[in-house]
Amino acid sequence: MALSKDTKSEIIAQYKRGDADTGSTEVQVALLTARIAELTEHLRTHDKDHASRRGLLMMVSRRRRLLDYLKKVFPQRYLDVIRRLEIRK
Repeated sequence: MALSKDTKSEIIAQYKRGDADTGSTEVQVALLTARIAELTEHLRTHDKDHASRRGLLMMVSRRRRLLDYLKKVFPQRYLDVIRRLEIRK
């Protein structure tokens, strides 16, 4: 369920904070959101795939921790990210 190289580079280009940025919190959250959406679609058709469901829950938890960090340290960046990604919170 990995993202294609093109999709990943597009997401990084949209959310990067600088020229050489590939790992900022915003980029990580955006990549996780794309992977979560892809895996959610997979689980709609394969509802008994419990290994993938566990992976999905781990990704959601990792994204939640990153968003909590962003909210605590940079509240304005947090609000921008959840607005751009349309994540409800």
